[in-house]
Amino acid sequence: MKILAVDDDPFILELLDSLVSFMDGHDLLTATDAMHASQVIAQTDDIDCFLVDIQMPGRDGIDLCREIRQNPRYARAPILMLTAMTDKDYIDRAFAAGATDYINKPFEITELTEQLELASRRIAARVGAQERLTQMPSGRYVSETDTPLSLFQPFEIHDVDGVLTLTALENYITKLSRNALYGSSVVGFTLRAADRYFAALSEFDFRSLIVDLAEALSDQLAEHSPLLTYVGNGSFVCILEDGAQLDPAQFIDALNLSIHQMDLHASTGERLHLRMCMGEAVRLFWRPGQQAIACLSQAHTNAECEAQRLERALDLFWNMDQRA
Repeated sequence: MKILAVDDDPFILELLDSLVSFMDGHDLLTATDAMHASQVIAQTDDIDCFLVDIQMPGRDGIDLCREIRQNPRYARAPILMLTAMTDKDYIDRAFAAGATDYINKPFEITELTEQLELASRRIAARVGAQERLTQMPSGRYVSETDTPLSLFQPFEIHDVDGVLTLTALENYITKLSRNALYGSSVVGFTLRAADRYFAALSEFDFRSLIVDLAEALSDQLAEHSPLLTYVGNGSFVCILEDGAQLDPAQFIDALNLSIHQMDLHASTGERLHLRMCMGEAVRLFWRPGQQAIACLSQAHTNAECEAQRLERALDLFWNMDQRA
């Protein structure tokens, strides 16, 4: 695995170089700031993983992370942020820019080694699955493989503000301290009758509509600086920070109106009448680690239960109308 480490501290770069030299199968390139890193990236075609310091003179690591993600070649590359910053805002901005995970300075050698080995295994798994990026009609990219897509299978959506990979969102929520998560909540959103759309549409069309829904959610949630991800089955989960609350009826009305105004069609020309619903929010309070992951799952379940309730109510209405 070829790694690019970017840090303005020569001691950190020397330490990383020494560490990587003792690990089999890894090569290290270094850069002392964001501008230097951009030059290295332009001259190198096969970087696999990035270690990027958040706080650097001039352009910071968050801006560099965003630049790396804008290059389709590195849209899925692991980006591990190195940070001595304790302000949660920096972490939020780094993940929003495309970071995969972060490591606190002064870092432990064991943790860094484990992170690099995990990144190497993920890269190998993607190569083995022949995972690639495909551009959607919206211009956004999604990851796909030759294996047919399952309705319940999440896939990565790139280039939509605030949309993370599921791995990145899980890393974010498990690494932050209980104090940092206090006041945050997780809320789920689900496409109603997602199974019917999945059965009726081509895989390409279904991926396209999920990307369109991600854009609509990102736009409607923009004032809350959300972090969200697609979890499969037409569902998204979103972290809302610092006590932010949504009025479910008002928000869903605005969201569905914006989706309607997007005038979405299948590749056959058929108009898609998509409607989303929102589940009950789950407060994180003091729940760290795996308990926080369970909150993501609960928010997902709440949204899907709400979708099922609405579809049952609609079916009952139509049955009563038919009998009348």
